[in-house]
Amino acid sequence: MTSTSPSGDQGSSSNQDDTASPPTGSSTLGSSAGGRSPMVPPDEPPQEPPREPPEEPPKEPPQGPGEGSSGGHAGPPALRRPRFRYWRSLLGATAAVMLVGATGGAVVLWSQYEGIVADLPTVEGLRSYQPPVMSRLYAGDDQLVAELANERRIFVPYSAIPDKVKNAFVAAEDQKFWTHKGVDPAAIIRAGLTDLTRGKGRRPIGASTITQQVARIMLLGTNAVSFRRKAKEAFLAMRIEQVLPKEKILEIYLNEIYLGNGAYGIGAAAQTYFNKPLDQLDDAEAAFLGALPKSPTNYNPERFPDAARGRRNWVLERMADIGSLSQEAARTAEAEPLSTRSFTRPGPAPGAEWFAEEVRRELLERYGQAATMQGGLDVHTSLDLPLQRSAQAILRQGLMAYDRANRGWQGPVHHLPGMGPDTDPAQWQPALRSVPAPLGMLEQWRLAVVLDAAKGRVGWVESSVVWRGGQNGDAGGQTGGQMGGPMGAAQTGLVQARDLSWAQRAHGLHNGDVVMIEPQAEGNRVGLMQVPLVEGAVVTLNARTGRVLALVGGWSFQASQFDRATQALRQPGSSFKPFVYLDAMEQGVSPSQKFEDSPVSYGTWHPNNYEKDFWGPTTLHDALRESRNLVTIRLAAHLGMKTVADMAVKLGLVDSMPLVLPAALGAVETTVLKEAGAYAALAAGGRRITPTLVDDIQDRDGRVVWRSSALSLVAGAPDAGPNGGAAPSGGAQPAALQPGTAPAVPPGGGAPASVAAVPLGPDDLPQLRDDRPRIASEESTFQITTMLQDVIKRGTGIKAGEGIDVPIAGKTGTSQNFNDAWFAGYTPDIVTVVWFGFDTPHTLGKNETGGAIAGPIWNKVMKTALVGHPRLDFVAPQGVVLVQYDTGRGVTTDAFKDGQIAGVSVALANVSQELTAADTGAENMPDSESDMAAGAGSQDSGGGHDIPPGANSASPAPSGGDIGMGGLY
Repeated sequence: MTSTSPSGDQGSSSNQDDTASPPTGSSTLGSSAGGRSPMVPPDEPPQEPPREPPEEPPKEPPQGPGEGSSGGHAGPPALRRPRFRYWRSLLGATAAVMLVGATGGAVVLWSQYEGIVADLPTVEGLRSYQPPVMSRLYAGDDQLVAELANERRIFVPYSAIPDKVKNAFVAAEDQKFWTHKGVDPAAIIRAGLTDLTRGKGRRPIGASTITQQVARIMLLGTNAVSFRRKAKEAFLAMRIEQVLPKEKILEIYLNEIYLGNGAYGIGAAAQTYFNKPLDQLDDAEAAFLGALPKSPTNYNPERFPDAARGRRNWVLERMADIGSLSQEAARTAEAEPLSTRSFTRPGPAPGAEWFAEEVRRELLERYGQAATMQGGLDVHTSLDLPLQRSAQAILRQGLMAYDRANRGWQGPVHHLPGMGPDTDPAQWQPALRSVPAPLGMLEQWRLAVVLDAAKGRVGWVESSVVWRGGQNGDAGGQTGGQMGGPMGAAQTGLVQARDLSWAQRAHGLHNGDVVMIEPQAEGNRVGLMQVPLVEGAVVTLNARTGRVLALVGGWSFQASQFDRATQALRQPGSSFKPFVYLDAMEQGVSPSQKFEDSPVSYGTWHPNNYEKDFWGPTTLHDALRESRNLVTIRLAAHLGMKTVADMAVKLGLVDSMPLVLPAALGAVETTVLKEAGAYAALAAGGRRITPTLVDDIQDRDGRVVWRSSALSLVAGAPDAGPNGGAAPSGGAQPAALQPGTAPAVPPGGGAPASVAAVPLGPDDLPQLRDDRPRIASEESTFQITTMLQDVIKRGTGIKAGEGIDVPIAGKTGTSQNFNDAWFAGYTPDIVTVVWFGFDTPHTLGKNETGGAIAGPIWNKVMKTALVGHPRLDFVAPQGVVLVQYDTGRGVTTDAFKDGQIAGVSVALANVSQELTAADTGAENMPDSESDMAAGAGSQDSGGGHDIPPGANSASPAPSGGDIGMGGLY
């Protein structure tokens, strides 16, 4: 036997299969077992080893020759890779992916956090939290007139909030409020798990704490459902907790949250739902308020009483759980019925709508929307509520009287078929209630259905009232259908005989007609009513101070908010004439001075007197008393229209006026309020009187931020001013609160500036200082007052003075074509102006003059205003003397200045003959007043006479046949 070569030549054959042959380089000498290599018989050829699959594929390549150990063994077994290496690689890769993902996520989250935090508003403003609260208007006797608010809120400080109310909201909204730091992680996790099981399409459950709600309401101002918003809310909540104490946070929340029915905050909610102050709520009522934040609509006690009661009881249980209420008290409160009391939002007070709306407009102009509606201003006005209501009632009576006399029955407002004397009330009653109330229908009227036209029998529901929605601050009442509480008993009555006759003369009544009626006190009678088309306005003010006591702008504020006392520009007609005569007195003309009352023509303009007659030489006293147009025209021509216009502008009667003679007859435009201010100047001795509706304004802290400075009390005797009056105080004074005046602050921005008050010392004697400019002398205004007294005694204003036994002065006004009827008059301390007409200028009818229509209304208003006032006389100033003399048309009394002689008329230059058509404006003034607004009103104060585009030239009229433009009577 031969042994294998130590060099391993046998294993080097390239023809051998690696898998079948033993590993190369194995040696018998290197066998570690001490045995030998299998021996091959020499006589036998070498045999190939049998091919058997190995138990396991080799893990590593075979070792080369000579790599075996020298111990004579064949070599070690092949090395294999460990199985856990796969898992190690997999875990390594997974860890790498997770690390990269976590790093990327952290970067994304950090960038989102940076973006959210950078965009967060500051919370420092909450330190000086001042909620938007309503402003209030008060009458002269401090009675609440109206509330102005975008959000109706009554601020209640934390110290004044009852514990039961605090506990109710904490129990319902955030039971861990006193312990968490702004967010409640447990509540967030609980809400998240609940949202996952609720399914899609449903709004997520909130987990906001009270602090988060404050952040959303006060700083974010959005309820958008998004992760970004919730994240901002949480971050802000944590910041708020670092800045504010818990008490302040709860105070903000309870005063800001909306609780339904227009109530913001718990103070307004207590008043809205229970009509009581917050400190008078019991446990059940406090719990009900705490139930509302979740959904004020769904827990409205009127619409969903069962849901509201269930939510209230749930809050009571939570209050018992947190220990703020005993179990026994909670059970007792749960047993209480949920009863709410009707609450009517204050204002405007009945009858005060016109006045309150005018004040609101002025506040908006002066301070802007934010300060007016959310600044918590206390506005003390000059309104005399009883007088205001009386003036409105008197005006309505006058409008209805004119409508009844000059306009026939206009027919029913609706018709219900199938109605008759035998119709069951159960049939006509619901049908009648479904008929909407017409615009302008008064609250004391009822809608009734005609059941028997022949007898005038009608049926109505007495419990039904006219629903007036939108009471002020929104200044726009809505007239809806009839509504009432429970269905009232059906009522029937007979239309008064005179009303039935009135209706039969026109359309007549028919069964099923729906008409407006007013139940009468006597018997079972009703009056037949209809809304007039004609309108009117009344203003009453204090003649010395300009404080407006009453302001009525029309028939019904609910039907139309257009204020005819302050917004309607109308021609004053002959009520303008006293200011022409005042200019004459200022220029030294005597009341006994005579001017020709005879025909005159200027080009195509042929003015005439109302009576179409001529008196010849006529004193100014008689001409003013009887409103003679031709004398007034000649007087204005003598004076010059420039001085007449200057007088009217300085008095505030007009902003500008054309320098043409028809303007002297009232062919200008003004408002009732402006004319009242001009007449007040006559009563006040020639001072400029600016009508004011506001006495003073206080901010939310009680500081006076505006007060009229025209009249003020100062220490010691005031220095004489340039016109005999007081010297101005030096600094710029706040303008009176009037339309068109400059606001104290830029509109819409900032809070009103405070007005510094200078207190008087104990030894100072207060003196009244009058800083108002003097427009005319006391002597001249007293001369006009004396002449106007005779207008009422025996002139055109006799009807206005009937039954008034105190000294009064006044003047009628009737514009071209009887389109406007005026009466303006005054006592030493009260001025009233009445206007009557259609919104679209239209004739009131032949002979419907200011003395006939407006005078009686003025008379009734003044009688009411004078109740309780002492009798005052017009005091003659120094420098004038009262003289009784014969004017040629009767004995009268006039005031004469030094150098003037009663009854004497001096020769004056006849400038009338030197005037041309350009001085009259006849070439660009049409005869019709309805067209005159485009002609005369378009002229500038400089007296230009260019024909405006679209103006019609006056057509020639026969001499004496054309009344002329401007005043008639």
